[in-house]
Amino acid sequence: MLHQRRDRPVSPLRPSSPPRPSGPRIKNPHQLIAESGADLEGHGLKRTMGLFQLVCFGVGAVVGTGIFVGLSDSVAEAGPAVVLSFVLAAVTCIFTALSFAELGSAIPVSGSSYSFAYATLGERVAFLVGWCLLLEYGVSVSAVAVGWSQYVNELLNSLFGFQLPAALSAGPGDGGVINLPAVVVVMMAATLLVRGVRDSAGATAAMAVLKITILMLFCGIAFTAFEHGNLTPFVAHGAGGVTAGASLAFFSYIGFDAITTAGEEVKNPRRNVPIAIMVCIGLVTLLYCAVALAAIGAIGPGAVADKPAALSIVVNQVTGSTVGGGVIAFGAVVAIASVVLAVMYGQTRILMSMSRDGLIPRVFERVSPRTATPVANTWIVAVVFAVPAAFSSLDVVVNLTTIGTLATMVAVNIAVIVLRRRNPEVRGSFRAPLHPLGPLLGVGFCLYLMYGTGWTTWVQFAVFLIVGAAVYTCYGRDRSRLAAAGTGRDGAGQL
Repeated sequence: MLHQRRDRPVSPLRPSSPPRPSGPRIKNPHQLIAESGADLEGHGLKRTMGLFQLVCFGVGAVVGTGIFVGLSDSVAEAGPAVVLSFVLAAVTCIFTALSFAELGSAIPVSGSSYSFAYATLGERVAFLVGWCLLLEYGVSVSAVAVGWSQYVNELLNSLFGFQLPAALSAGPGDGGVINLPAVVVVMMAATLLVRGVRDSAGATAAMAVLKITILMLFCGIAFTAFEHGNLTPFVAHGAGGVTAGASLAFFSYIGFDAITTAGEEVKNPRRNVPIAIMVCIGLVTLLYCAVALAAIGAIGPGAVADKPAALSIVVNQVTGSTVGGGVIAFGAVVAIASVVLAVMYGQTRILMSMSRDGLIPRVFERVSPRTATPVANTWIVAVVFAVPAAFSSLDVVVNLTTIGTLATMVAVNIAVIVLRRRNPEVRGSFRAPLHPLGPLLGVGFCLYLMYGTGWTTWVQFAVFLIVGAAVYTCYGRDRSRLAAAGTGRDGAGQL
C-alpha cells in the first residue's frame, strides 16, 4: 500500500489556476513605461501636444464652473476670507502638484494617478484610485455641464431677453424636467474628442485664452467699484468658515492633474508635463484670488453669496447695464465648455489605461486607426455622464467629487515616497523638493480638506469605495493581465 502511494504520479498544477502572489500585484514602472511607449509613440496615440497647448489644456480643465458658479457657495461659507480659502486650496494643490510633476516626469503615461498607484501601491489600491477618478473626471463632467446650462440662460437673457423654460434647462431637483443644454455640451465635447487630439487640443487652447481674457476683463471692471468696507469683517465666519470655504473652493482646482493623463500624446513629456502642471497651478491661483477680491470688493459678500451667475451680476451692477454681464456670461459658456472637453478627455484616457490592464472591459482600450482616438470609449463616457447631467443638481455631487479627488491626491503623495524608496533608478527631469516632507504635507492638507466636507460626505464616500472594492473583487481581480501573466509582487514578468 505504501509502495503504491509513493509511485503514484503527482498531478501537475492546472494552468488555469496559478498560485496567487502573497503580496500586492505591483506593475514594475519600467514595464509600465515600455507598454505605453512613453519615450516613443504612445499606445496607438500620437504625440501632437506642445508645452503651450498642454498648459492651455490644464487651464481648460480647471477654470470653469468652480469660479464662474461655485464662487458664490465658497463666499457663503467664508465671506471676504474666501481669498484665504482659495489660497488654502492652492497650497494643498501645490504640494500634490509637485508630486504629480515628479511622477509625470518619471512615468509619463496616460493613466495619471491610477498608473502611478499601480507602479507603487499595488493593483487593488490602483483600481480604487481609478474608481475615485470616475468621480473627479466623470461625475464632475455632469456637474460642470449643469453649471454651463445656468450661464447659457444668462447669456440668452442678456442677448435676446428670454430664457429657456425651466422644464428644459434644469433637472427635477431644481424645479425642471430635463437639462437639455447640459446634454448638448457633453455631446459636443464628445464629437470634438473623437475627431482627434490635435483638433480638441487646439480648441481647448483657444477657449483657455478667451476665458482668461474674460476673467481679466471682469477684474478690470469690478475693481473700478472696489470699496474696502466690503471686506470687513474679513474673517466673518471664523477659521471654520475658511476651512469649509476651502473645501468648496478646492472644486475650482479639480482638473490640473488631467495634464498627466496626456502623457502619451505630449511631445517630450518628461520635460513638458511637470512644467505645465506648475505653470497651470500658479496662473489659476492668481486668477482666482483676483476674481474673488474684485467681486466681493465691488458689491459685498452678501450680494455674491448663493448667486449662481455671480460674476454677471457683479458686472451688471457696476456698469448699470446687462451688456457687460452678457460678455461675462459668454466667457462662462466658453470656459465651462472647455472644462467639459478637457475633463472628458482625461476620463477616457484613465479608462483606456485601466482597460489595457484588464481591470475593465477591453472596449475602452480600442483606438481608432483613422482618428488615433478611443472612439467607443469616448461615446460610452458621453452617454453615461449625459444622464446625470440631464437630471441632477450641481450641489449633489460637488462635495463627493471633492473628497474623491482629495483621496486620489493622498495616494499620489504616498506614491512618490514609495517610488523613490523602491525604484530610485526611475526618475525624470523633475524632482519634488523637501522630500519626504513635501509629500507628507500634501497628505496632511488633503486630509484636512477632506475633514471639511462633513460627515455625510464621508459616509457617501465610504459606500462608494465599498462598491468599488466589490467591482474589483468580482471582475477586475481575476481578469487582470498582470495576474494572467503570473507576475508577482515586483512585477518582474512581462506581459
